Amino acid sequence: MSTEGEQGLQELSGLEELLDLVREDLVRSPGPIDVPRIVRVLRRQGRVLGAAATLELTAQLRDHVDGLGPLQALAVPGVTDLLVNDDGTVWVDDADGLHRTALRLGPAQARELAVRLATSGGRRLDDAVPWVDAHLPSGIRFHAVLPPLSPGGAIISLRLPAAQRLDLADLQALGAFTPAARAVLDAIVAARVPFLVTGGTGTGKSTLLAAMLATAPPTERLVVVEDVLELAIDHPHVVHLQSRHPNSEGAGAVDLTALVRQSLRMRPDRIVLGECRGAEVRELLQALNTGHEGGCGTVHANTAADVPARLEALGALGGLDRSALATQVASALQVVVHLGRHDGVRRLEEIALLERTADGTLTARTALRPEGGTLHEEPAAAALADRLRCSVELSPSTASTRTATGSLRPTTGRSHIPTKHARTASAPPTGRRAV
Repeated sequence: MSTEGEQGLQELSGLEELLDLVREDLVRSPGPIDVPRIVRVLRRQGRVLGAAATLELTAQLRDHVDGLGPLQALAVPGVTDLLVNDDGTVWVDDADGLHRTALRLGPAQARELAVRLATSGGRRLDDAVPWVDAHLPSGIRFHAVLPPLSPGGAIISLRLPAAQRLDLADLQALGAFTPAARAVLDAIVAARVPFLVTGGTGTGKSTLLAAMLATAPPTERLVVVEDVLELAIDHPHVVHLQSRHPNSEGAGAVDLTALVRQSLRMRPDRIVLGECRGAEVRELLQALNTGHEGGCGTVHANTAADVPARLEALGALGGLDRSALATQVASALQVVVHLGRHDGVRRLEEIALLERTADGTLTARTALRPEGGTLHEEPAAAALADRLRCSVELSPSTASTRTATGSLRPTTGRSHIPTKHARTASAPPTGRRAV
């Protein structure tokens, strides 16, 4: 704030008192927090500020009433997460990774912010319901925990949406994957094979999934089921379904399982489960096994090899034993696109296939692995090529690393997708409509 603005605020009884006055004025006269409103509130107190100070004060009050309050200044482009710990320290996650800021919130300040954000997201947060997961009108994903569940003050976690929607070209330019890897991602969508985007927290799973789905033909209808709205897909025909938490009486909850069932009646070309985290994986597998091709979702996993164990744990919540889950997954899900994050950079780490072994267990075999700017073939490369009905020409420097399974190549009578600048297959696979 300018010197004039600082002097103006010092003449006031304090920002908190002015905030109370603005809130009272909003009750009497609902509407936006703008300069005329702030001038009116100040005049009732017999106070006047200059034009520049009034503009800055209006912006600051708007941030405290409608925005992120003391955290608003930290919500700049490039920041993906804002975190307030129980000791009041504030951390940000950006291109430099997770690091601490100079800002520190007091216990009362953090609690007031958490309760206000929960209210703006249509959720309740108090001593009776001391935690909340909400989606704010601004698109920010919000989570908070109050004492006594936190040993100190309120714990706040904010996941900020990207300032712009990133497509596959943008991600490639940022170094997330090579042109050859992008060709494979394009082929996965074009071939309508069901796939999972996996990775740890903050690896960009939702961003990549949205970018891949944006390449789906505009004639397709995408039905997206999420617990909290996160997938921003640049596609002309997207329908979103969001789960609902119970009300203060504990009634009215609608979980992801119910929404996946509802999505089947909505004529979907692709069913998208934003994040598989519970029993809803059973409904998704059943849907993908009954003619709904091209379905996809995200799953938290440390490596692609860990995905089968993760799916088994989720399947157990849905009443599926290990054998039943392996049978369902073997015919419902095919490709795993695994992401990682190192030194603040999110990258594609491997592409694997989900397969059922001879003893009936589920496994993930690596097909392609980016290394040193090139795409190396792994044991499942030929099987991946067969499923995608395409070939991928690798850099000559990778020839020595190719396995006995051979390179990704088209099977007889099927389409060829070159490595660079490919978007869709040149011909539709037999028995499927053109995409």
